[in-house]
Amino acid sequence: MIDRQHLAILREVSRRGSVTAAAEKLNVTQSALSHTVAKFEERHGIKIWMKTGRGLRLTQTGEYLLSVAERVLPQMEHAERVLTDFALGRRGALRVGMECHPCQRWLTRVATPYLIRWPDVDFDVRTAFRFDGVEALLGYEIDLLITPDPVEASDLIFTPVFDYELVLMVHETHPLASRSSVQPHDLIDEELITVPVTLERLDIYTKFLVPAHCRPRQHRTAETIDLMLQLVCAGRGVTVLPDWLLNEEAAGMPIRALRLGEAGIGKSINLGVRRGEEKTSYIDGFLKLAGEMGRSPAPDDITNGQELP
Repeated sequence: MIDRQHLAILREVSRRGSVTAAAEKLNVTQSALSHTVAKFEERHGIKIWMKTGRGLRLTQTGEYLLSVAERVLPQMEHAERVLTDFALGRRGALRVGMECHPCQRWLTRVATPYLIRWPDVDFDVRTAFRFDGVEALLGYEIDLLITPDPVEASDLIFTPVFDYELVLMVHETHPLASRSSVQPHDLIDEELITVPVTLERLDIYTKFLVPAHCRPRQHRTAETIDLMLQLVCAGRGVTVLPDWLLNEEAAGMPIRALRLGEAGIGKSINLGVRRGEEKTSYIDGFLKLAGEMGRSPAPDDITNGQELP
């Protein structure tokens, strides 16, 4: 019989690299942990791991059980948290993950009224799930995913909450600043500043530069939106961000917004949940509130006095 203890042991040994460290995490002695594993192996006639020098190597059986542990344990832990919430009189727990840096700015607008409307819901934001949120959502590590890139999955439902446009931001004295739009070849001599993700996840590359066989002269990353804006203000490069962010973050800065191509690059922020949970009261409440909030509190799409065409 497989129980939670066996799966927890396997997961912790894999995470921490040794039986000693896993035993310490699980608050048991090393001998007790080893004895539990030995009895499990004897009962099923298998070997979970093999010793290789001072380390351990999972067998094929061990690898399979580890994959089971990584799927099952998060769901069990989630169920326990929900039961605790019910026991404490709370309506539930909503764990939100994000797949884009600007999404955090948008979330702050929705979070305040949501916390007021749903005072009995435990609200938690998991920034650790940036850029790998679908896996976290499927694995029950989060309950709602904010993403600009929804995927088709039978177990998930994505709801768009507002549309926006990605724009190129340059210093107001930049040679391109007088233009209303730019083409891929205009960025060949530029230093492009982006968030720290792979190029395959950057729309400026996949939807603009790569199809035109163009590359910027230099590509660097910045951890925060504030730093990206400050670098542009200092003339240290150009960057690409959602147009609505300019209204809120770049007001008063010497920055101009330019359309990427004649048609621009349109995007949407989407909220993803597991299928069947979209009608859960506090999740449905968040989805409806996000729709009510709309795309931005700014009255129009004018960025620093410049209206995008």
